[in-house]
Amino acid sequence: MPPALRLLLLCLGGAAALEAGFLPPNTDASEPGAALFAQDYNSSAEGVLFRSVSASWDYNTNLTKPNAERQILASLEEQNFTEAWGKKAKELYGSIWKNFTDTQLKSIIGSIQTLGPSNLPLDKRQQYNTLLSEMDNIYSTAKVCPPNQTSNCWALEPEITDIMANSRSYKKLLYAWEGWHSSAGNPLRPKYEEFVTLSNEAYRMDGFKDTGAYWRSWYDSPTFEDDLEELYHQLEPLYLNLHAFVRRKLYERYGPKYINLQGPIPAHLLGNMWAQQWNNIYDMMVPFPGKPNLDVTSTMVQQNWNATHMFRVSEEFFTSLGLLAMPPEFWEKSMLEKPADGREVVCHASAWDFYNRKDFRIKQCTTVTMEQLFTVHHEMGHVEYYLQYKDQPVTFRSGANPGFHEAIGDVMSLSVSTPGHLKKIGLLSQVTQDAESDINYLLKMALEKIAFLPFGYLIDQWRWNVFSGRTPPSRYNYDWWYLRTKYQGICPPISRNETNFDPGAKYHIPGNTPYIRYFVSFILQFQFHKALCQAANHTGPLHTCDIYMSKEAGAKLSEVLKAGSSKPWQEILFNLTGKEKMDAGALLEYFSPVTTWLQKQNNERNETLGWPDFEWRPPVPEGYPDGIDKIADEAQAKAFLAEYNSTAEVVWNAYSEASWAYNTNITDHNKQIMLEKNLEMSAHTLKHGMQARQFDYSDFQDQSVRRVLKKLSDIERAALPELELKEYNNILSDMETTYSVAKVCKGQGKCYPLDPDLTDILAKSRNYDELLFSWKGWRDASGKEIKSKYKRYVELSNKAARLNGHPDNGAFWRSLYETPTFEADLERLYQQLQPLYLNLHAYVRRALYNKYGQERINLKGPIPAHLLGNMWAQSWSNIFDLVVPYPSATKVDATPAMQKQGWTPERMFQESDKFFTSLGLIPMPPEFWAKSMIEKPAGREVVCHASAWDFYNRKDFRIKQCTVVNMDDLITVHHEMGHVQYFLQYKDQPISFRDGANPGFHEAIGDVMALSVSTPKHLHSISLLDQVEDNNESDINYLMSIALDKIAFLPFGYLMDQWRWKVFDGRIREDEYNQQWWNLRLKYQGLCPPVPRSEDDFDPGAKFHIPANVPYVRYFVSFVIQFQFHQALCKAAGDTGPLHKCDIYQSKEAGTLLANAMKLGFSKPWPEAMQLITGQPNMSADALMTYFKPLTDWLIQENTRTRETLGWPEYNWTPYAGTSNSSGGGQAQSSANAKVNFLGMSLDSNQAAAGQWILLVLGLLLFIATIILGVKFRSSRRRAHKSSSQMELK
Repeated sequence: MPPALRLLLLCLGGAAALEAGFLPPNTDASEPGAALFAQDYNSSAEGVLFRSVSASWDYNTNLTKPNAERQILASLEEQNFTEAWGKKAKELYGSIWKNFTDTQLKSIIGSIQTLGPSNLPLDKRQQYNTLLSEMDNIYSTAKVCPPNQTSNCWALEPEITDIMANSRSYKKLLYAWEGWHSSAGNPLRPKYEEFVTLSNEAYRMDGFKDTGAYWRSWYDSPTFEDDLEELYHQLEPLYLNLHAFVRRKLYERYGPKYINLQGPIPAHLLGNMWAQQWNNIYDMMVPFPGKPNLDVTSTMVQQNWNATHMFRVSEEFFTSLGLLAMPPEFWEKSMLEKPADGREVVCHASAWDFYNRKDFRIKQCTTVTMEQLFTVHHEMGHVEYYLQYKDQPVTFRSGANPGFHEAIGDVMSLSVSTPGHLKKIGLLSQVTQDAESDINYLLKMALEKIAFLPFGYLIDQWRWNVFSGRTPPSRYNYDWWYLRTKYQGICPPISRNETNFDPGAKYHIPGNTPYIRYFVSFILQFQFHKALCQAANHTGPLHTCDIYMSKEAGAKLSEVLKAGSSKPWQEILFNLTGKEKMDAGALLEYFSPVTTWLQKQNNERNETLGWPDFEWRPPVPEGYPDGIDKIADEAQAKAFLAEYNSTAEVVWNAYSEASWAYNTNITDHNKQIMLEKNLEMSAHTLKHGMQARQFDYSDFQDQSVRRVLKKLSDIERAALPELELKEYNNILSDMETTYSVAKVCKGQGKCYPLDPDLTDILAKSRNYDELLFSWKGWRDASGKEIKSKYKRYVELSNKAARLNGHPDNGAFWRSLYETPTFEADLERLYQQLQPLYLNLHAYVRRALYNKYGQERINLKGPIPAHLLGNMWAQSWSNIFDLVVPYPSATKVDATPAMQKQGWTPERMFQESDKFFTSLGLIPMPPEFWAKSMIEKPAGREVVCHASAWDFYNRKDFRIKQCTVVNMDDLITVHHEMGHVQYFLQYKDQPISFRDGANPGFHEAIGDVMALSVSTPKHLHSISLLDQVEDNNESDINYLMSIALDKIAFLPFGYLMDQWRWKVFDGRIREDEYNQQWWNLRLKYQGLCPPVPRSEDDFDPGAKFHIPANVPYVRYFVSFVIQFQFHQALCKAAGDTGPLHKCDIYQSKEAGTLLANAMKLGFSKPWPEAMQLITGQPNMSADALMTYFKPLTDWLIQENTRTRETLGWPEYNWTPYAGTSNSSGGGQAQSSANAKVNFLGMSLDSNQAAAGQWILLVLGLLLFIATIILGVKFRSSRRRAHKSSSQMELK
């Protein structure tokens, strides 16, 4: 306590502290003497109360310590006055006052004798006042600071109230709720316990059992508590139906995680800090959204309403009834808005009577909203009451009972809130009179009035229990939440215990304001409303009544107001309504239409009324409180996505056109335009990606919205700063250009591009040296030239990935598969497939040995990488002629027939289109045929790598391919057409979902067509094979041709991104790029470079996807899942033969199955698309193994016959070993510093020796693995005779 206040208090001594003019007189101890005593009391009380109220006003409108001290002193003076006059009244009239004939005088003298806190000794009285002041100060100055901040903290008004009303973010609402209850409620607990003790002590001295009993005495009814319970049970069915309806709507918004349809509602979701009124969530509850909006807040703002105007409009309402206008002091001295001068104030709206019969004020931090307009009328109702009874004795200057005062303002709001009245005051342009509009209006009113009833009832239930001792301090919070769950059906949204004091977070608890008056007022106001509407001659439904301008209604109301509390409230109620008791009948009549509607809605949905899961509590959101400032409005997110979708189509189309122009005509001009459009696209992606990051979509109910926002939030390269983004784009463009224009020249003679020249040489030549020249020349021209840029590309890629929340770029690529076990799943698949690959490798190596001899092929070593018919040895189908199992049997090669029949690239595409339409799929649109580049044009440089293009306008789809008339390109055509078919199927999805279910799906769709197209049966049906031989030898030939493409590819498809992932995460350093590339190619493919390689080379860059920044593991995935698709589609087509013979051509059933999955695009996680096609959600190699089982068995048998070594135990063998040193045969030179060839690299002898030891260990492991695999092969042969049903089951 401040020293000055303590000194003053010591000087004060009971009645001695009162000024002489305020001391009670010694009147006669008789009824006439009592009348004079009461008269003197009245004039003195006006003076004392004026000073007390003035001090309280000064404190509430400027929360400072000096004002708090003055308020305490004024309260003490008031209590001293009460004590002095009370004791004198007891002394003079204590024994006779009950015998007075003047009932009003009897009431006044009896009231004066009730001393309350004035009964307390001075020290306790001061303690009592200090506690009230401190509790008020704690509540009024409490703030909630945003996470990790100590400034810009939120006050209850307006910031926290706005959050609770307008936010739909579960996390932000929870943070505001928890923060307010902790900062406002928790510190009050010890003070409140002390206050209860003192308050009870005071009122027991007046003859009451406790403070609660004193409060109930104001209602002058021995059955008051029973009457309340009866009223509550009368209203409970309506509340339960409203609760069930609202709970369902919240369930639809927040989902089953946070809403239990048989449990209580989390207390922070109802639009109000205390869940006492729910009208702020009306936007989520609107029964008929198509009807006019009843919230006129926006109109008020548009019409430039301000606080003063709102109060003037309210005053005009009262004067229209013939009631009193506000006096000049009201307009001069009220605080109608929160001061802008930095003062701390108590914002809680309140009306003030200064007891001088002319000064009446309102304190309100008014904001321009419809809800606040109603609050203005409520508070003005209090002032109108003051004005009407101001000439009554001070004792009678109050409502007939406390609920009357609250009801008077609200009864005005029942008229003011009607659409008819809002139209009269210019806030609605028209009134829609129909049943649906009525239900909208009544539901909104119910969210305010009916939702409040259990809260209005339980607050004083709790306090009465506290005052009586039924709720001890050890159960303050437990009992509070028990009552809130019992009556309101709400629960705390986060764990609470007895360290919390949640009742204290409601103003009326620390403010010591009885609350049951509000429950009473909510009953009375409807009784009043019905009576006033009858006086106004209203004849329609009660909820449409507006008493505005009815002097008759005003006259009836004035009678009630002028009486104050001078008569029993039952008499006043009877004079107005014709009934002496409170009754809920008028309220139930008012809400009757919406009651019926709610019952119907709940019955149709089979809602549970009540909350049988009483103890249920919601979980704490993951990551809470992070992300509370993000937008959690799902409707706003949908609007944002609609805007993004429409603008993205334009921007992406422009980039696609520019990129197409460059890829089909490589010029500096086209490159510049492409880069400009790429920057525009990046800017668009960045802008919308950053906007997407502003949403907290974790609790959105629409999974597609969550999915799009998650995808958009990852803005990829656009996250880079502008200069680095330009640098990144230039690097990619330069690398791709270098790759695309690279040529291999022979002296001054002809230069060969990759397509078609070098590709043809690698495919058709069997000249070892020519193959070697082309192989090495391509790497010198492409990869080596790219290396200088690749390190910076890796740095920028990783930076972009980290800016998007990924550890590195490889982690980002893997995230696209949405599978936490993705790497482990791939390894599992590879291990399942490896035995087949090892057998194929051993068989092919023997064939190459037969062709090129022992100097160039080691039957226990890796295969030289240039001999397998493909620049990257990824597909071996071009050497089928060297490895054909049965040369005399049918070999499936349609190339001769295609060339003989004069096929053209256009016909190849037409045939592919015919295949897709035969399945009932979509034909290519006109734009495809008009704009695709299906042949290499003469006279300009182009990117020949085959690719399918979506131009994002839902009609323009193209393919770019330097098509050659051969069977390989026919298969490629079907592959690319598969991409376009995918585009066509999902074109109506949001732009973010126009993609494969995962990257491998897109690649698999075209390939699954090729599995049918490449069958002898199909080739025969389109006249590219003369006959189909159905025998084992032809089958083995056919499966070998497919395996050379599919199985040979698998390790390459796996290792490409193994290398890049390790580059991105740093496991492979820049100075070992090439060494580690060849280590992986040796490990997985069993290949070695045909000439020495060093770190001056950059062989990864000789593969398009490396400089073009295209992830590659998608192809490995696609090569596995295409067989799963094929198996499922064949089943749908009714095919029952061997899987490798199935052709789904012309099967509409297979087409429908495929189309349904393609239509999903990326809108669902890929396992759902997999489930749609295959009936199960996982990737599996079983279908692939089933497809190739005849070949697997044959290879095992053949390799066993020729005693092949599976694997490459002589891993360090190279075809050039010994050529550099005739005497050493490839051994280390004598000088320690001399260089030796090791795995194609020029290393010193120490490095080579270390490498040999490492590889020796790997060789032993491989040898052990080979033995184990051999056992598995023999076991698989024993299992080969199991039935087909068992195989399908597996």
